[in-house]
Amino acid sequence: MKKIKPFSILLPGVLLLSSCANLPFIGAEDIPVQAAIDTNKPFSNDDYTKLLAQYVTDDGWVNYEQLQQNRGALDRYYAQLAAVTPDTYKSWDENQQLAFLMNAYNALTLLAIIEQEPLKSSIRDIPGVWSSKKFQVAGESKTLNNIEHDIIRPTFNEPRIHAALVCAAKSCPPLRNEPFTAENVDAQLEDQVKRWLARPDSGFRIDRQENKVYLSKIFDWYGDDWKPNFAVKDQFSGDDKQKAVLNFISNYVSSEDQAYLKAGGYKVGYLGYDWSLNKQ
Repeated sequence: MKKIKPFSILLPGVLLLSSCANLPFIGAEDIPVQAAIDTNKPFSNDDYTKLLAQYVTDDGWVNYEQLQQNRGALDRYYAQLAAVTPDTYKSWDENQQLAFLMNAYNALTLLAIIEQEPLKSSIRDIPGVWSSKKFQVAGESKTLNNIEHDIIRPTFNEPRIHAALVCAAKSCPPLRNEPFTAENVDAQLEDQVKRWLARPDSGFRIDRQENKVYLSKIFDWYGDDWKPNFAVKDQFSGDDKQKAVLNFISNYVSSEDQAYLKAGGYKVGYLGYDWSLNKQ
């Protein structure tokens, strides 16, 4: 795991960062912590658990309006993410680190959405949402891109994370309405993949009449992440990236569909991507 630098606002006892004046420096794109927590207590997902259960459906749709009006639990959870010390983070095992980072990414995406007044119709309408808005995570100022592309993807050999990191768009995988946990992260990722691929308009679809297989655009953008573990030469259709993705997908479909995919001879295409908010 990349080392996380100590961050100067982490104070013993109580973390209270309710305004920019509390910070030694904060840029125009930094998102300050807004809640007070007792940092003597261990890190907890309790607030995140409550808000997910209350504002996210089983199918992954979010009630952003209600969450915006009742944001206390999300603000407290952000304070929890910020208050984790680098030493505490480094003491966790790989599963705990991965669960923490995936929860952080999804929670901070929700925070970025509800920070807008009025709410935007798409996350892409928020300038710099991935590349320049900075959040405090385990002692360091991080953008969403930093969390996903600089830490999670290069550190963990785990392409299933693309079924778990949700960018608040309708064509994203469904947002899980429970936190990822170290104890259950493997089973949760398996379930996320199945739920994602079961969405024919945004995850995966076979059209036998057209003799064509449709994949989520996420498999186009990040398909190389599947090549280290799923590269194959003699089966499936498409280029090396597409074959690796289809080899992965073949583990989650019926035996009939698996045989069709392995036989090849079809065309591979990508589904359209709806960037409008994944709202209820």
